[in-house]
Amino acid sequence: MTNHIDLGGGFTLPHTSLTLNRMGYGAMQLAGPQVWGPPRDLDSAVAVLREAVASGVNHIDTSDFYGPHVTNQIIKQALHPYTDGLVIVTKVGARRGEDKSWIHALSPQELTDAVHDNLRNLGIDKLDVVNLRVGGVMGPSAESIEAPLTVLVELKRQGLISHLGLSNISPQQLAEAQKITEIVCVQNLYNIAQRSDDAFIDDLAGQGIAYVPFFPLGGFNPLQSLALDKAAASLDITPMQIALAWLLHRSPNILLIPGTSSPEHLRENLKAATIQLAPEILADLDSIGKDTADAHNAYGSLRTA
Repeated sequence: MTNHIDLGGGFTLPHTSLTLNRMGYGAMQLAGPQVWGPPRDLDSAVAVLREAVASGVNHIDTSDFYGPHVTNQIIKQALHPYTDGLVIVTKVGARRGEDKSWIHALSPQELTDAVHDNLRNLGIDKLDVVNLRVGGVMGPSAESIEAPLTVLVELKRQGLISHLGLSNISPQQLAEAQKITEIVCVQNLYNIAQRSDDAFIDDLAGQGIAYVPFFPLGGFNPLQSLALDKAAASLDITPMQIALAWLLHRSPNILLIPGTSSPEHLRENLKAATIQLAPEILADLDSIGKDTADAHNAYGSLRTA
């Protein structure tokens, strides 16, 4: 039996009794190439999920548009009936085209269908957390999110959703959402090199709201940096482990969901939660993101606009 390991401590989502270990697991890569169709090795996908949970992971990020449907069906096959304390966070707001494209799906019917698809394919009666996914491919847009969020609030009232989060949003959209309902987490693009949300993370931490970076290792364009390589070599670990460890050091409200379909890679990711970074290494790593826009000034201008 796999022993639980230190997964970066815990974080309790606001207004909930849900305490998540800070190193979680993102299920997107369980589907086939381009997040489409079945995996190359179903047995391996099932084994990865089971090992993750056996190691102490209690936060799995997914969506029914991964596959589509495939990833949630694998989660159900591997883990159902789900252990007490396991939190499955899903997202809605997109669908897949026949050409494997990613298409907005924010109408009331599309959102309602997506919630029911998640419930059916996960084999549950109520979703722990649903993130509303809006914006562009890699970042937020400026439109109001009131209409789609109101649909999810109604589904929450009906007892189909426990808690709501947001994905790919701006600080202004969070403020708009908080006038409508409680928000327990924000999931945006962020990593050691893409740091435009620095000030946003700090503001969320002050509110006790979880920040869950997607593409923590660069996504489709893996992180590359001499400073990353140097720090990794000095500790005899991989650059990707350093990148994950840096995120856990960045702020206590950051929860990680790195994904993989490889048991070996899973173990590397989980081990990153145990890595301690000396101040001089942190300073070198911080320099990687210095070429990005001044997030604090940008965020401040948004807050006062």
